[in-house]
Amino acid sequence: MAGLARDFTAIALSSANRAMLLYAAKLTRQPAAMNRVDVEALRSAGFDDRAVLDIAQVTAYFNFVNRLAQGLGVELETSWQLPFPPPE
Repeated sequence: MAGLARDFTAIALSSANRAMLLYAAKLTRQPAAMNRVDVEALRSAGFDDRAVLDIAQVTAYFNFVNRLAQGLGVELETSWQLPFPPPE
């Protein structure tokens, strides 16, 4: 699990999981760079339209909640702390 959080590109994953995580990472880090090719990569990995929508919504919601909490200076409870530093 630590390898997944640190660098998912460096561990063995199914092609579908890798495509999903690459999409989520790009949507998180470069939302303005997203385009049809990114959606097609998910479809090529076997995701249907509903799954693509789910992936986009979960990623967007996670980013929204984290940015809101960070913007308000909310600190995580100790039970939510990661046992290793988060990726930058």
